[in-house]
Amino acid sequence: MDQFKNLNATHLYCERCGMATPVRERLLLILPDGELYEYICSRCGASLGKRKTTIGRGEQPGY
Repeated sequence: MDQFKNLNATHLYCERCGMATPVRERLLLILPDGELYEYICSRCGASLGKRKTTIGRGEQPGY
């Protein structure tokens, strides 16, 4: 299932808006083993979820 390892959401359901809306991805934390992102609704600004990326051994963070 490596094809789903780096899956990014473009639309998520927002309870406040009552429909699927485009999302923005905001970097929350830079961790020793990766990065933590938050998905934000583009219409109302509500937090809709989080995603953590991990860095393999020998790789450098993307910043």
